[in-house]
Amino acid sequence: MGGHHDPGPGWLTAAVVFTAAAGYLTLAVAAGRRGTGWPVRHTILWVAGLVIAAAAVSRPGHGFRDHMISHVLLGMVAPVALVLAAPVTLTLRALPVAAARRMARLLRCHPARFVAHPVTAAVLNTGGLWLLYTTDLYRYSTADPAVALLIHAHVLLSGYLFTAAMIGVDPAPHRPGRATRGVVLIASLALHDILAKHLWTHPPAGVPQAGAQAGAELMYYRGDLADLLLVVVFCAQWYHAAGRRDRVSGSVAGPPPSPARPGR
Repeated sequence: MGGHHDPGPGWLTAAVVFTAAAGYLTLAVAAGRRGTGWPVRHTILWVAGLVIAAAAVSRPGHGFRDHMISHVLLGMVAPVALVLAAPVTLTLRALPVAAARRMARLLRCHPARFVAHPVTAAVLNTGGLWLLYTTDLYRYSTADPAVALLIHAHVLLSGYLFTAAMIGVDPAPHRPGRATRGVVLIASLALHDILAKHLWTHPPAGVPQAGAQAGAELMYYRGDLADLLLVVVFCAQWYHAAGRRDRVSGSVAGPPPSPARPGR
């Protein structure tokens, strides 16, 4: 067994992508009818994220390196586009007022806040990868398509959750400050790189040494490029937020007093 990557049923992937795209477009139309409108760029980001995720799941592969390409696309690249598409904000805009309020209360409940916390999201995301590659779980996924599909779902959802905790644009009144998120982000990226180095010398069960090294190298270098995208967005958001605070504080303070005119 050389780490064969089963892409799973193509019809299931197509059905999920079509449903997610149709649902988003339906909500966008509903938001437009309610008079709030919805930016086209968000819709483009959502569709792009779905296409990347579908390509990651459906692409054929016959080794650990191919699996790792899918991992980077599914768990690191696609979530950035999906998160920046702001699906929660769209849903709140499209729903009737009563339903939107119920959804907002649900998002503020303690279980939702716990799962969405950056530390929890990092454990589910990065910790899940350590569990996958340092136990027999990866070997089971290569032998059972159902297990492979469940792992695909976890990688995408945990990647989305982690990305949303770091750079989410949807409402999150209890989200920790950017300094806290920055520390969690750095720690998570470091653990991801450590895992890649670990796999170089400790292949997952059933993966030959050469295949493990090829996959680990891709995880380290291509993963760093995906991480860089997340870091750039994080820093850009921090910069713009600081700029908004400066403009608000300046407007509250008012214009500086005019210099006194010299007497004659």
